[in-house]
This record gives sequence, C-alpha cells and structure tokens, in this order.
Amino acid sequence: MNSMNSMNGRDTSTDDEVPSFQTGFALRPDLVFPVRTPEDVVAAVRHAAGARLPVTVLATGHGLPGAVEGGALISTRRMDRVSIDPEARTARVQAGVRWGQVVEAAEPYGLAPLNGSAPGVGAVSYTLGGGLGILAREFGYAADHVRSLDVVTGDGRLRHVKEGSDLYWGLLGGGHRLGVVTELEIGLVPVRRLYGGSLAFDGREVGPAAVLRAYEEWTRTVPSTLTSSFAAVPYPDVPALPPHLRGRYVVSVRVAYTGADGEQLVAPLREIGPVLADTLREMPYAESGTIHSDPDFPHSYYGDSAVLSELDVRLAGELLARTGPDCGAMVVVQINHLGGALARPAPNSVPYREGRFLVRLLTGGGRRQARELLDPAFALLAPGTLGRTVNFAFGAGDRTEGLYDAGTRKRLAELESRYDPASLLRRSVSA
Repeated sequence: MNSMNSMNGRDTSTDDEVPSFQTGFALRPDLVFPVRTPEDVVAAVRHAAGARLPVTVLATGHGLPGAVEGGALISTRRMDRVSIDPEARTARVQAGVRWGQVVEAAEPYGLAPLNGSAPGVGAVSYTLGGGLGILAREFGYAADHVRSLDVVTGDGRLRHVKEGSDLYWGLLGGGHRLGVVTELEIGLVPVRRLYGGSLAFDGREVGPAAVLRAYEEWTRTVPSTLTSSFAAVPYPDVPALPPHLRGRYVVSVRVAYTGADGEQLVAPLREIGPVLADTLREMPYAESGTIHSDPDFPHSYYGDSAVLSELDVRLAGELLARTGPDCGAMVVVQINHLGGALARPAPNSVPYREGRFLVRLLTGGGRRQARELLDPAFALLAPGTLGRTVNFAFGAGDRTEGLYDAGTRKRLAELESRYDPASLLRRSVSA
C-alpha cells in the first residue's frame, strides 16, 4: 500500500493513512491519496482514471460499506476547515470536517447545524447520504439545507454545483457515487438551546415490547417538531462499562425538542414504569451529543436498516424478542420516529420521505454471522418496509437493493454514466 505524499509524486508507507472508526472491515487499497486541497482531489481522481483504479473516499470511517481491497483511496481528513457566515446563517464545511467542529464554530452566533447524534461523524458524507439529525422532524434532512457543493466528478473536473442542477439532485442522497465532494455550503438554524436527553428503563423489569408499544402510541400525540427514537441495548457485563450499565438490558427513549413545553410532553413516558436513568433537561445545543451518547471509540459493527410505512408493534415486539439478550449476540435496536419536516418534498434524491419509522439494527461479529442474525429480523418487518437507507448500511453496501425506489435508481444511473463514465466511484464511501 502506497501513498502519494501531499500529491507530489513521492510514494511512502501509509498504514497510518487509513484509520477507521469502524474496525470490522479491512482497508487495503493499492494507493492512498492524503489530499489537502480540491486540486489534490482533481489530481487523485485523474491519476486513478489513468491507472484504471476504482476510487474509495474516506473521512472518518463511521459508515464503511465493507472491506476495501485494492484500488485508490482518497483520504480527506486533512481538509478540515469550517467557516461561519452568521448573517447568511450558513457554514462552509470541507470534506474532512466532523460535526462536532461545526457545532462548536456555530455556537457563538446562536446557530446550529443539522448534525446527527454523534459529534465525531464526518459532516459531508453524512449529508450526502441524507442526514437524519437530532432535530430532523422540525427541520428535515441535512441534505435539504445544502446551498451549494464543490465536487470533483468522475471525469476529473472540479465543479461548483447549486440547487436546480441535476448534479445537485443526485449528490444529495446519492452520495459520492457521482464525484468526490470537497466542500459544502450548508444552512444553519437559529437554535441555541433545546430540551433533550433520554429516559432509560430496565428491559428485564419493564419489558422492551411494553416500552415500544407505549412509545409508538406516544408518537401519535406529539408535535411534528419533536424528534425522538427508541433503543434497546443488551450491555455485556464488563468492567469497561459504568456500573449501572453492566449486564443490563437497557431500553430507552431519546428526545430532542426546541419548544418550551418539553416537560409536559414527556410526562406520559415517565409513567411507563420505574426509570433506570433520566437525563431529560434543557441544555445548550453544544451539549446535544449527550442525548444519544454514542460510543466515541473505534469498534467493530455491522448493521442495516428498514424504512417503514407504519410500525406494526406486534411484529416489532417479536423482533425485540429475537434480538434481545438471550439471542447469543449483542444486537442494538434503534427505531427513529420520522414524518414532520422529513416528509416535505425537496430537490434532492433522498428517498422514502413517506416513511413513518426507521428501524436500525447493529451487531458485532463476522459478516456471515451478522447476516444470519439480522436478515430474519428484517424479514419480520418486510410487509411494511419501503426500503433501506444508504447512511445506515454498515458493511451492507454491496447489497444495493432497496436503497432507492425504482425511479430514483434509474435517474442516478443515468447521472453516473454522464459524470463518471469509467465507473471509478462505484464503491460507496463512509462518513
């Protein structure tokens, strides 16, 4: 494995150039380009085209679609500049920027980006895949707020792309399959504080199916501006975990809301049963990463998703039974409440806006063992499944069925043939 050092033509050892948050999939490209500028990206794409090498793009490695063997890898982590325009309420974000950087840069102006739950995730690839954020039901997908993109298409051209073009439509939802995005201009929202956190229950004491049933009923009563999710996590009994989590089956509801009546709205949730932990509070937006408290250390995981037209709580309850602590593996279940602003039409290729819930399953272990566990679980939900989401296909990127509806898939294929005629960017990429 070699690297074009700063794009000056000198090959050096680059084992440290491909660090990934998702450690379960090996990255062994033939050539790595540690890019710093858009011109570096142009040179990398043209070099790969001349050598007929497929291209993979890596920022943080949170959403790897699978292992990478051979080809060229463009590492964007050095492109990490953020600039805020407080009057226009926009941020310019380079390809290697993480969401935590954008939150920190926008906070002094009373503004916030439409970031996801984990501050360490790369902002650009997250947005290109749609971007389901913690305030998604109030403001929509992150992709819906992109003002412009700078992208190096598969033909080696650097282009500035604005709303109204077919390339704008295809990149926002289609990801890097049409080019390597070097910078985004994104809209910010005037949010300084929010009401958020989680209510956690002991799943062995209350019962995950009962919590889910109460949660689904509760989602039918809340404002369209309240964003929430359900999670079920069987924690192992290991010293690395806090004592209150070791060996417990934790079922929780997470909430993010900018209204003033948050305490009243969550009151029914507190009646579900004895609470194991309650972190619901008003907080500065800068602390929004504590709502989900996603792991911030690299680890191995495999996962997939299903967008549902409705949530059949009986079938979902059976899914929880099959993936609970007695299934022989650690499976994390997350169910996001969709709708609200997520259902609004937008000039991009993010599909399945009519979905009401998103089910995500994560597990460790090998790929074959993971699929043997997850496939039957998703099969339970098949009657109400509209499709899958590209941002939550962790290690399942080779399974392209269901990622887009037929019309979107056809239009994206036409754009690929125009902007990436050599199919350099046929691989998916990670946030």
